[in-house]
Parts: sequence; C-alpha cells; structure tokens
Amino acid sequence: MTQTIEGPSGTGSAPGVEQRANSTLLVLYLSLGGLAFAVLQSLVAPALSTIARDLEVSTGDISWILTAYLLSASVLTPILGRLGDMVGKRRVLIGVLATLAVGTLLAALAPNLAVLIVARALQGAAGAILPLSIGLIRDELPREKVGVTVGLVSAIFGVGAGIGIVAAGPIVEHMSWHWLFWLPLVLVVVALLGAIFGMPESPVRTPGRLDMLGATILSVSLVALLLAVSKGQGWGWGDTKTIGLFVLGAVALIVFVVVEMRVREPLIDMRLMRIRGVWATDLVAMILGFAMFGTFVLVPTLLQLPAATGYGFGKSVSQAGLFLLPTVLMMVVFGPLAGLLDRRFGPKVPMFLGAVLVVIAFVLPAVAHGATWQVLLSGVLTGAGIGLAFAAMSNAIIESVPAAQTGEASGVNTIARTIGSSIGAAVVAAVITSHSTPQGLPTDEAFTTGFWVCAGVAVLAILAALALPSARRRHEQAVAAGVDDLPPEPAEMHLPHLHREHADEVSRR
Repeated sequence: MTQTIEGPSGTGSAPGVEQRANSTLLVLYLSLGGLAFAVLQSLVAPALSTIARDLEVSTGDISWILTAYLLSASVLTPILGRLGDMVGKRRVLIGVLATLAVGTLLAALAPNLAVLIVARALQGAAGAILPLSIGLIRDELPREKVGVTVGLVSAIFGVGAGIGIVAAGPIVEHMSWHWLFWLPLVLVVVALLGAIFGMPESPVRTPGRLDMLGATILSVSLVALLLAVSKGQGWGWGDTKTIGLFVLGAVALIVFVVVEMRVREPLIDMRLMRIRGVWATDLVAMILGFAMFGTFVLVPTLLQLPAATGYGFGKSVSQAGLFLLPTVLMMVVFGPLAGLLDRRFGPKVPMFLGAVLVVIAFVLPAVAHGATWQVLLSGVLTGAGIGLAFAAMSNAIIESVPAAQTGEASGVNTIARTIGSSIGAAVVAAVITSHSTPQGLPTDEAFTTGFWVCAGVAVLAILAALALPSARRRHEQAVAAGVDDLPPEPAEMHLPHLHREHADEVSRR
C-alpha cells in the first residue's frame, strides 16, 4: 500500500509551520464535532418513553431510533475512515459533519417515527468523526502534542455520552424532546464551519479504490449482529430470527476476512489485525464499551426507583442524571492524563490502570449499593477508568500502525466500542427484565447481578490490556506490519510515531 505526502497546494511538500499555527482551533473544532456525536448517541436513551408517548408508538418501535443510529455508525465508520485516508480526511470530515447537521435538523423537526428513524441513521454516519479526527491530529500536530491531544479528543467521546445521559432529563422536563436535537445542532454547525474555514487538509494520502465488495459484506455482518443484539430481548434470544441473524452475521464476518485477505486494496488491511497492539486494543474497546453503557443503564434505573422499594432512591430523571456528573468530570480529567502517561510509559500502563479502576467501580456497588456515596464513588471510579482507557486506546492504535492507515484502524476500534456499547446495554437490560417484580419493577437482585456481570466483563479488559506489547515491541511490530511498500526517502515523515532507528529500518528494507 503506497502513501503520498502532499503540501498545502498538493505540490509534494510537507505541511509547514503555518499549517500547524492553528492547532488549537483544529483541536477545538474536532472536539466540538466529537462531542455533538457522542451526546446524540446517548441523549435520547432516557427520553425514549417520552418520545414514544408523543409520537403514539410502542416501546418496541421507539427503540429503532437507537438501533438505526448504532447500525449506521457501525456500517459507515470503516468505509468513511478508509475514504478519508484516500481522498483527504478534512474533505470527508466536512461531508460527515454536513450529514450530521442534516440528520440532526431533520430529527428536531420530525413529525413521526419514520422520519425520526431516517434522521437517526443520518446522524449515525458521524461515527467516522473519531477516526478522521485522530488522523488529522496525527498528521497536523507536532509529534510531542499528539498523545495528549488524542487523549483529550478520545475522552470527549466518553464525556459526551455521559453529558447526554445527564442533560436529557432537564431538557425533556422543562422543554420538549425536540430540543434534544436543537441544542446539539449548534455544536455541529460550529464544528462544520470550523472544518470548512479553519482546518488545513491532511497531507497524508493512501491512493487506491474503495473496496465496495468488502464494504457490502461487512455491512451485512454488522447489520445482522447489531440487529440481533438490539432486538433479541424483544424477540427472545432463542427466537429463530435472533439466532438466524447471529449466524448470518458470524458467517458474513468470516467471509469478509477471507475476501479482505485476497483483494489488492482491502477496506480493512487484515495484516493490521495481526499486530498485538491492534487486536488487544480492540478487545479493550469492546469490553469497556459494554461496561460504560452498563453504567448508563444500571445507575439511572436504580436511582429512579421509588424509595418505598427499600433499595431505590426515588430520584427524578434530572436528579438521576446529576449523579452521573462526577463520572463525566473524571473522564475530562483523566483523558489528558492518559496522554501524559502514554508519553512516559506507553499506552499499556494507562489502559491497564483504567481497566482496573472500572473493575473496582463495579465490584463496589455489586457488594453494596444502599447508600448514595457508594453510587457516587462507583461513578467517580468508572469515569476515571474510562477516561484513562479510552484515551490510551487511541494512542495505542496510532503508535501501532502506519500513518496512512490510522483512519481504517481507528475506525475498527470505534466499531468495537460501538458493538460493545450495544451489547452492554442489551445484556444489562435483559438482566433487569429477568429479575423483576410482578408489577414490573426491577428487584434488588437485578442490580447486584448487573453490577457483577459488568465487573466480570471488565476483568477481561484487564487481561486484554496485559496482552499489549511493550513500547519497544510495539514499534517493531508496526515496522513489520506491511509498511515495506513505503517509499524509503520520506519514511520518517510517514511514520512520525516510530523512533528514528525504526524509520531507518524501513529505509534499509
């Protein structure tokens, strides 16, 4: 796979100092776009029942506004990430933000469920914002700033999801559900204008054609798997439709891998998946995505149960959301901290520490959740752990793959996180449903079991983090992971994350 370096006018020069002068604005606009996408991902969840009543549809039907969003994000993220590597990350980012703006405006004006589902599918296309943003940061910022900046932007995705849960209650209670979309639209428009007028185009390109066959097969696989996870609870996990979709998704995924190994210009270079730093990071992303959305389901539900149950706290939707505020704040604090730890120790240390904190965060309420301080402490630890691990994941991907393949590798990592989030929400909801009173209220055992399930799953993230290679080994794997085709002269320019000796090795090879 050959990559090229273009200057501001496409003349072949490297990006200059003038382009890097606006790095603060670049990060600001990317952060706003990522924040808007993440907020929209979770903002509707607490308001589903309100929207269902207003549109006069069933609970099962209204869940499609979540399903459509997740399906669209999972399918389009790798495609748009690869397209950004080919034609320019800024150019594709502008298209993605414009699509997000259109989808958000349409959702704010939606008169019925069908229009709202279409709008949510358009919004899901913005899942590519994270891999495109990471690619732009890597291409445009000085090497010493990349780690901390990626940590900040990555943490914002977790922060945005938390803000969505916190803000949904007050917005719905004091305004209307339409404002769940009007408010994020402001962020999207600012980010779009910033991308158009305040960002230079990335100089790194990977010429080639988009693998439409691979994209189609991957789409079939992800749609089948996520549809089965999203609708399995309603249909029944043993239902023919659910089992059939799981089988179809698994078979299509195997076919996708076989096809990608054989095509000349694959959508996802499967050689990257041989890198321990890549596959281990993707596992951590999926597992902690599960845990994060487990929190977003368990904690608000527990807090809103009537105090008369003996274990509920009797909080309103708005009050329950405020209990997640410490989680969001810890994500903000510990995201950039992961970048500092990465600079000194590599991504393995913050990812491991983050996974450990998440395990502790779930063990605590699994043992006892009868006092508000236990719920708050769990939230603080969850935010700190997610903030560290999510930021470290992005840096692990950056330092494990060639610069030209940042988009596709980050896209796969984003998909893993999305799938984990979807599975986590579905599994925890199933646990709550299966431990309910005749009146339909979750029992105390439901929350104990839910917290233990999330803790057990999070332990797997510790093991996956331990599988990450050391910093030295990671660089060696990146050199061996298919970068032999790079032109020898600009090797260091292409691989700014590698030490000079490794760039020299590429040149010698």
